[in-house]
Amino acid sequence: MKTKQIQLNSLESLESNLSPLEDLKPDLMIVFGALRFFESQTLAETLKKIAPESALIGCSTAGEIAVDRVYDNKCIITAIKFEHTQVNAVTTPLADMNDSFAAGARLAAELPQENLTGVLLLGTGVAINGSALVAGLESALPEGVKISGGLAADAGAFKQTWTIGPAGSSDQHIVAVGLYGEQIQLSYGSYAGWEPFGPARKVTRCEGNVLYELDGTRALDVYKRYLGDYAKDLPRSGLLFPFAMLNSAQEKHGIFRTILAVNEAEGSLTLAGDIDPNGYLELMHSSTEKLINGAETAAKTAQKNHSHTPENSLAILVSCIGRKLVMGDRIDEEVEAVADTLGNSATITGYYSNGEIAGTEFHHGCRLHNQTMTITWISERD
Repeated sequence: MKTKQIQLNSLESLESNLSPLEDLKPDLMIVFGALRFFESQTLAETLKKIAPESALIGCSTAGEIAVDRVYDNKCIITAIKFEHTQVNAVTTPLADMNDSFAAGARLAAELPQENLTGVLLLGTGVAINGSALVAGLESALPEGVKISGGLAADAGAFKQTWTIGPAGSSDQHIVAVGLYGEQIQLSYGSYAGWEPFGPARKVTRCEGNVLYELDGTRALDVYKRYLGDYAKDLPRSGLLFPFAMLNSAQEKHGIFRTILAVNEAEGSLTLAGDIDPNGYLELMHSSTEKLINGAETAAKTAQKNHSHTPENSLAILVSCIGRKLVMGDRIDEEVEAVADTLGNSATITGYYSNGEIAGTEFHHGCRLHNQTMTITWISERD
């Protein structure tokens, strides 16, 4: 397994920087970048021209990750040449939020299932139910196939996000890449680092990922009461105060939900994934130190679950824009914590998202996360 990575400041510099990728003859290219790199087909068409046999996947971001740093307004392209692993990229349009489960199932149906080991999934970051998307994909895949990825972002605007894949650059498609073979090694880590404030409140009315009532009161009214002055900046300020989901016995299970939209007339909150209608929600907050420690814990989990120490590997970090807002100028430190833990063998790429997709030690299978550092660590056995 070999990797090459380039960083672009503009589309104008694209062709003059592509020779390392072209020389590698990659099997897979992963692209994370600012909105402006996806608003035309130039990026997709150029990458397909220099590597026509390569699978292509990527999305717009709220910040790009490379090596041990976080960037803004750049494009990070990571090319991978596998020795033993086959890849297959697929895409499907997403009609609306209610189409999320079906869209995930359509992606799974497009992926050949023989020898399928893992799937990298990237979805749009607005007008989507991320947990339903994951559930739809899982429903039509063989048992044991690992899923990870995330939802696209638009620097916190929550208006229009982009993916890149077999259909080129699109604000309406979800994309996935299947990874095939027995010699590919995939491990995952996820951890948040948030802590509660205020009581857990009973979900008394919700539909899918739309929350209408907590303790019999309009959810938006409850939420605004806790946010105080921050309420005027909703939905963006909601990134600083996610919900932890608790089950009917008020037990925590490591799943958080971020607010994507508010409806003043209905008094509702649209969250990034499904809500347990019989459960409780607890408001959370955090500090920079706790989030950095959470990122390090995620890396140690991925390391613990990797069956061997690779000479060459790829680590895909998907973290939440809410963490970026909390940490501010210290945001590089959570990426540094991951890089230091995984070591020099890992080429690091990733982005800040509207939702993270990975397995969790609290559950079997994959879940949509919010406000969480998630890591997919990929290598090949000899």
